Amino acid sequence: MIAAISVTLFFVILRFTVTVFNFISNPKLTRVTRHYDDFVSILIPARDEERNILPLLQSIHEQDYKNYEVIVYDDDSSDSTYAICAEFAGGHMGFSVIKGSKLPAGWTGKNCACYQLAKKAKGDYFLFLDADETVTDGLINSAIHRMKLYKLGLLSLFANQEMQTLGEKTTVPLLHYLLLNLLPIRLVFLIKNAAFATACGQFMLFDAATYRENQWHKLVKDKVVEDAEIMKQVKSASYNGEVLLANGMINCRMYKSYRHAINGFTKNALAVFNYSIPGLLFYILLLVGGPMVVIMTLNFNLIFFMAGLIVLTRVMISLSAGQNAFYNIILHPIQMINMVIIAFLSIQRHLTKTNVWKGRRV
Repeated sequence: MIAAISVTLFFVILRFTVTVFNFISNPKLTRVTRHYDDFVSILIPARDEERNILPLLQSIHEQDYKNYEVIVYDDDSSDSTYAICAEFAGGHMGFSVIKGSKLPAGWTGKNCACYQLAKKAKGDYFLFLDADETVTDGLINSAIHRMKLYKLGLLSLFANQEMQTLGEKTTVPLLHYLLLNLLPIRLVFLIKNAAFATACGQFMLFDAATYRENQWHKLVKDKVVEDAEIMKQVKSASYNGEVLLANGMINCRMYKSYRHAINGFTKNALAVFNYSIPGLLFYILLLVGGPMVVIMTLNFNLIFFMAGLIVLTRVMISLSAGQNAFYNIILHPIQMINMVIIAFLSIQRHLTKTNVWKGRRV
């Protein structure tokens, strides 16, 4: 019991320390007023996105950067994604859509779509966006400024998450919660070792010459969590890579229901741990089981100390991510239960090979 309590408190303190580092270092994309004129290829893979794609296209058209092309790859959608994009492109110069075909063997859908997009792109920079986002003024200028300032091969941003339903609020905050209390994200840039690597596929900005030379999506063509794998490849090839928070310049509604969110996170959970089932189980044991052991001691001082660190952690992460701290504190126990559910389903579907996303086995 004493050993379990000691390990739990060490784990909580370690995560709190990482959170403090991330909060103080404030790893957000700095908004700049300088304007650039580099040609940017905005590349959007889309599969069954008829409900999401139009707001993104409209937001790109309305934002302040003007020297760009937009190419949408319709990834064999079964809905009206292609028709919506084609109609929009017909009325807006610089926008186009590619009709995709069946997925070739050995590829995941998104990686193949991104690879096809890159082959058509003509820009000095390749910007990959997800279809369920919207962008605002200042994003592209600020991102290009960062690329030039630090000579980056890849800049990736974690978008601000929009959540409307209770189901989303009990699941989606787990993304920033796990990110900001496990990894000091400034170290992705500062430490050149590829072990310090993460990224977010919601925003991936590449130096085009570097991308054409290395074909990053082809290198990770069969990976489910392709964003982090690409950052590892970028750093392994001795290019600079950086990860930041979007600072309100990108908004994303990842999922629109509890079930959709659970399925989405389940798809990636085990992959984040390199498909190590013991690794994922050990993490869940520390994250959820450890605090339960401390509570069972009925030692007020220990419980108060642990709870205080968890609450402060939630406050700092919520402020950094642009989320409601009160909701995240109140909903924390439910979010932890959902984390257990996600881990269980991820392991179960991996072992039974029944992990499916948008009609495809992954």
